[in-house]
Amino acid sequence: MPPLNADERTTLESWLDFYRATLAVKCAGLTEPQLRTAAVSPSTLTLLGLVQHAAEVERNWFRRVLTGERAAPIYDPAADPDGTDGGFDLGDVTFDAAKATWEAEVAVSKTNCAERALDHLSPFAGAEVSLRWIYSHMIAEYARHCGHADLIRESIDGETGA
Repeated sequence: MPPLNADERTTLESWLDFYRATLAVKCAGLTEPQLRTAAVSPSTLTLLGLVQHAAEVERNWFRRVLTGERAAPIYDPAADPDGTDGGFDLGDVTFDAAKATWEAEVAVSKTNCAERALDHLSPFAGAEVSLRWIYSHMIAEYARHCGHADLIRESIDGETGA
């Protein structure tokens, strides 16, 4: 649970970490085939795909956008050449490998954010975006996908909640 009364940065970082942890909990204790199980037809969304996508969006916002790094896509380079919305398609990557990649991207994200103020501006889409906006966007991104993860997990084994 994020702190109920903290400064702005701690609040933003804590909510983002809360949703990162929620996604990990949704995947915990499942087998590789279960992690590759699609939500409901016709959707192909899986928990493994969500973890891979989380790594891609971490890389996109906290490396490409925030720092200007020219980091290549992790997954689906042909389908998603700029790496902004990939990771959903499953290849031969195991969950353990995908989770390790995601955790490494989160670690880089935290390092890159620690060096910058919330008012730090980075070029984006012909304008400038603040780190504060990126945090808010990422909280929404994770919250949406944690909702997906909750439904997928419930369809696999009935497990619900955070």
